[in-house]
Amino acid sequence: MGRVREGMMSAHPFSTAANRYARDVVRGKIATCSYVRQACGRHLSDQERSKSRDYPFRWDRDAAERICRFASNMVHVKGREWAGKKIVLEPWQSFILAVAFGWVRKADGLRRFREIYAEIPRKSGKSVLGACIGLYMFAADGEPGAEVYSGATSEKQAWEVFGPARQMCLKNPSFVSHFGIHVGAKNLHILDNASKFEPVIGKPGDGASPHCAIVDEYHEHQTPDLYDTMLTGMGARSQPMLAVITTAGVDTSGPCYAKRDEAVKVLEGTLENDQLFAIIFTIDEDDDWTEWPSWEKANPNLGVSVYPDFLQARRKEALQIASRQNILKCKHLNVWANAGSAWINMVKWNACRTDVSMDDFAGEPCWVGVDLASKVDLTAMVLLFRRGDEFYLFGRHYLPAETVNLPENAHYQRWTAEGHLVATPGARTDYHYLMDDLLAYAGRFSIRELAYDPREAEMLMQEIRERVSFPCIEINQSPAFISEPMKEFEALYLSGKLRHDGDPLLTWQAANVVLRSTRTKAYYPGKERAENKIDGIVAAIMALSRAMLHAEEPFVGMEVWD
Repeated sequence: MGRVREGMMSAHPFSTAANRYARDVVRGKIATCSYVRQACGRHLSDQERSKSRDYPFRWDRDAAERICRFASNMVHVKGREWAGKKIVLEPWQSFILAVAFGWVRKADGLRRFREIYAEIPRKSGKSVLGACIGLYMFAADGEPGAEVYSGATSEKQAWEVFGPARQMCLKNPSFVSHFGIHVGAKNLHILDNASKFEPVIGKPGDGASPHCAIVDEYHEHQTPDLYDTMLTGMGARSQPMLAVITTAGVDTSGPCYAKRDEAVKVLEGTLENDQLFAIIFTIDEDDDWTEWPSWEKANPNLGVSVYPDFLQARRKEALQIASRQNILKCKHLNVWANAGSAWINMVKWNACRTDVSMDDFAGEPCWVGVDLASKVDLTAMVLLFRRGDEFYLFGRHYLPAETVNLPENAHYQRWTAEGHLVATPGARTDYHYLMDDLLAYAGRFSIRELAYDPREAEMLMQEIRERVSFPCIEINQSPAFISEPMKEFEALYLSGKLRHDGDPLLTWQAANVVLRSTRTKAYYPGKERAENKIDGIVAAIMALSRAMLHAEEPFVGMEVWD
């Protein structure tokens, strides 16, 4: 948190600063990673969308001002240069606070965002930001009996946010007096309205009803228990806030990386969650981490709370000591250690969207790929058509209704309602829904071949073979076999010649695919978490593998792997 800015004469200086920051980022005047650009673009796009009567949210500049003005009246509690001085928000900090708290629902004026996921490098004022949010929700949000928790897995970590918040109260007697705050040794409370702010280790006690929870350094959590308990406990609050403010970590199998994965998909537009505000300060995949501009790009508070000579020393350390590279990249560049590389560039993928539908291909040749999961998991069938040097993908997906209706599967519920996912009755996928669809497709299109993975499919495929005239081909999904079709798949979509209809379920799976490779540089698709489904893309690759064998014209043949 930063430097004094002159010329803040606007009636809404903080929302003005937030909008200016967003525009400057989108226009390239401020160097940031793609996730920050997407967060800024989302905000600006939503402002345009809010002009429509049908859009359910509006940008409330007064609400944005309140949280920012509140934070600016708090004081720093650490540092020779900063301690005792009022906080002055940097533009990126104004953006986070103003956007997270400034968007409201048109219907009732309540806040739009209920969750914040902010990934910020070390020494950029994460704890101070969290303390300001916690104190605002505790005292100034107008919530009687507000319960605010600084949650962590250890007492030390829980105090990383609560400690500065408590010190801010001690150093700001007018604030304490105005709101009637009692500063205890291990909690803050307001007697007049029974509000409290306290650290909590693990889950809060029975009966807790959080109005706000701050989860600092979520990457240190082994399970989502604390997060989930806080979130489910907020049901009785009209506009709660659960804020994760963290650096990157090393455990890509943990709950923080899962939340990050959701945040990335929301920013990319492959997953819809209007209640999650997300921003991630890091470097892009094609950035050279050894170069100084990458370090500048990932650290929004460089030159304010992060001194350039300190960061230069960390960069030099990472360059000279190989064993320190991962941890330094993790903490100062927000690069998750051991995180896989996303295979599909979603900007390129989204550019391949077309308005054609499956109905436009009546009677035309096609290849079908089927990836049958276990009967409790996602099953995919993909149809692939070719016109000249372009290919067209259409997906059909199946999942048991009991799985669809689980509370954590809101995305599946939405896709079912929109017609992108077939929820078969019961607890296990009824494959006859797939077979009925396949037989209907056989009557509409000239199916040349069906490619399938034999692991879960043999009984169904035996029944299908008895009822269709086209060949059904077993596909070995070993790296040695699937590597070449993967390369062709990539060449096609990168060149804009692999078209799709924008199916959000297939697009979500495209964003989930992680590139894996063997020692011999054979490639195969993978995923970082079990819930990150990729079955539709695997089915598409299988269909493409058969189309490649029977192509009358040469394929794209782009050399993207040399």
